[in-house]
Amino acid sequence: MLLLAAVTLVSCTREQDYDAYAAGVSAEVPAWVNVSKKQLAASDPVVRGSLLRVSAGKTFKQDGVTYLGAVSGGRKIWVPESAIAATPREAVQEEVLYAQVAASLIDDTLSSHIFDLVRKGSRMEVLGFDRLLADGSVHRYNVRTGGKEGWIFGKYAVLTEEKAAERYSEFDDAHAAVRNSFNGGEAIGCEFRPYEKPVFADNPMPSPVNAFYLTISPVGLRRIDEYIALADSTNINAFVIDIKDNECPGYKAEAMEKYSPTNYRHAGSTKEALYKEAVEKLHAKGYYVIGRITCFKDSYYAQDHPGSSICEKASGKPFLHNNSYWPSAFSRDVWQFNVELAKESVRKFGLNEVNFDYVRFPDKMITIDGDMDYRNRYGESKVQAIQNFVRYACDELHQLGVYVSVDVFGESANPGYTTAYGQYWPAISTIADAICAMPYPDHFADRYYGISKPWNHPYEIMKAWGKRAQERQAVTVTPAVVRTWIQAYHVMRWVDPAGLDNNANYIERQIRGIYDAGLTGGYNTWLASSNIGVYRSQKAAYALDYPTLPQVDSLNAFITH
Repeated sequence: MLLLAAVTLVSCTREQDYDAYAAGVSAEVPAWVNVSKKQLAASDPVVRGSLLRVSAGKTFKQDGVTYLGAVSGGRKIWVPESAIAATPREAVQEEVLYAQVAASLIDDTLSSHIFDLVRKGSRMEVLGFDRLLADGSVHRYNVRTGGKEGWIFGKYAVLTEEKAAERYSEFDDAHAAVRNSFNGGEAIGCEFRPYEKPVFADNPMPSPVNAFYLTISPVGLRRIDEYIALADSTNINAFVIDIKDNECPGYKAEAMEKYSPTNYRHAGSTKEALYKEAVEKLHAKGYYVIGRITCFKDSYYAQDHPGSSICEKASGKPFLHNNSYWPSAFSRDVWQFNVELAKESVRKFGLNEVNFDYVRFPDKMITIDGDMDYRNRYGESKVQAIQNFVRYACDELHQLGVYVSVDVFGESANPGYTTAYGQYWPAISTIADAICAMPYPDHFADRYYGISKPWNHPYEIMKAWGKRAQERQAVTVTPAVVRTWIQAYHVMRWVDPAGLDNNANYIERQIRGIYDAGLTGGYNTWLASSNIGVYRSQKAAYALDYPTLPQVDSLNAFITH
């Protein structure tokens, strides 16, 4: 217990008690209590910004420091005179801060416009702040750094340069061992500091989430009652509904009109009302609703903003990859468009969660990677850019009380290397609320994990993959919920014309595989058409309560139809 000895009792110049606020350079303001007439002992601190009733007439003084008597929440305490502020605005006393992680500098908090990247360790002069949180920490600081002014979230700012330079190193050995074999970036270059995952009391995330995917087609939205009736007879408790897919924008969003006129022009003029009605009906029946947005595969945005898109160095023209143009995941205006579209959709429809797909660079680029201009303004690696986008998206959307899920290729669960397209599982999982991998059985090569024709062995391949995913989760200090996309479509003919059908047996084998691997966060059904007839044919698999089922001890245990 810290004691202040030889304390001198002096008279206070104020004649009446008065209200003030606990002030300091951190969220907690030190407080003391009497242990005798001539001694103070350190006590539990008070929250910065707390209302204090300062007592008139008496103070303690020690070594030139004056301590004032006060009452906080019914507790009698003593606080240094310097820790008393006349207004809540004056309660924040820090003047210089340092960035603990690479974070976005926002110059317009209403539109989340990214002005610059604040690099780890950057010195920031404090100009102001927006508000104090309940624990006394600052929500966002207004800062000047590198000659530029903007806003940064308080959770990324610390008081000393030494503190900013520290790495969270619990799993650094594991990340340092990961190879940069395909120019995706060094894993160790990402940040793995714990990220506080929110729990919104008025928007609880089901556990598990079992979701039907619903396409952007107005036919599906108009038949929402039929999808609800089917889901009601199963253990489905959520729906994923497209907001924007590549060359398939949904409703005429204000964000599209402002940032991507071509998306706006192609969006459905009547879909906003359909979305609203569909989500209202789903919520009325207790379903959790997820809006899906594709990010960095968007030909319409690339058409509007070729300067923000991946281009060929030789020609300077946007690069056509798999019949699509790709806005660069390094380009902050692309980030802003997708996040603003997400925020608008949350406000308009009351979504519970936003799912971001195509959060990556193009795949199959290894041999031509050097021929591309990726618009890499900040010199980030691909894995750093993807992680920084996920951090930005989560920070912005969490303010609206909704969760964020991020789709990744099943390959990103592999150990030993970062992917060529910038997805490194722990770097995403440590920040996102849910990580939604796509380990579709027909995407695995023959003999993968030693399994012959894995698309015909959905249980075995999903269980083997799931164990790999668990290993990635084990080196993530704040891992996301793993919610897996399952293959609800027929095995692609070019993979195997004689592949297994997408019936209830096929669906059940996949889901049992991921559960038996220990991934219990649930599943989303990937069926591009979201054909209700197909879903009906698979109903028996969706009716099972997988968390209650024992591990498979015989392949005869599966549904036979």
